[in-house]
Amino acid sequence: MSTSAFEDHCWKDLIPNEILNIYKAYHRETYVGKNPALLVIDLYNLAYEGGAYPVHELVEDYPSSCGIHAWNALKPTQELIQEVREQGIAVIYSTRTQVKVNSTFRKMRNVKEDSFEIKEEVKPKEDDVIIFKERASCFFGTPLVSRLRKMGVDSLIVVGESTSGCVRASVVDAYSYGFHTVVVEECCFDRSELSHKINLFDLHHKYADVMNVNEVIKGLKEIKLKQ
Repeated sequence: MSTSAFEDHCWKDLIPNEILNIYKAYHRETYVGKNPALLVIDLYNLAYEGGAYPVHELVEDYPSSCGIHAWNALKPTQELIQEVREQGIAVIYSTRTQVKVNSTFRKMRNVKEDSFEIKEEVKPKEDDVIIFKERASCFFGTPLVSRLRKMGVDSLIVVGESTSGCVRASVVDAYSYGFHTVVVEECCFDRSELSHKINLFDLHHKYADVMNVNEVIKGLKEIKLKQ
């Protein structure tokens, strides 16, 4: 893969050439693993509250909303989930535990009974796995590793929020457990575009392959043809 292709992502308007040169040693071919699962991180209603507006316009009334960034990621995430389901690939969701909803989080403004339910447009199906977590990483204090090993999963495709928080923590843990991980650029989001871009850049050069949604779908189709 050429340098320009490897760096052809949302951060290219932000990272200067001298920084890119520092990270040249990380350049490699990116790919979707042979036996992947889709990890859908924290796409619950709270992230979308207030609608598709800039976050700074929502923060007073909806302090946990990711605003327009969450809504922009919705369509490509739906497309990816549909492709994954058509190929019979496992879909794993994460959300907050009910214990957290009933204690700490109920003190937050605008937290409702359904705030931590997965958004309707991307909701789980009956056979999907749902991981309830109390910390940032989907791996910490959960049975996720055991479930992945049992299913024969060797790699993860990651979508969700927030890029700098739960996505990053989960991807670093996935790397530590030996899973090849792809982070889908258009299907992750944050309250801040700056945090989103910087963290994708960092993950791409250390712990995961950041790929565009069309690249991932193409990779999945190629895997299917080889089976």
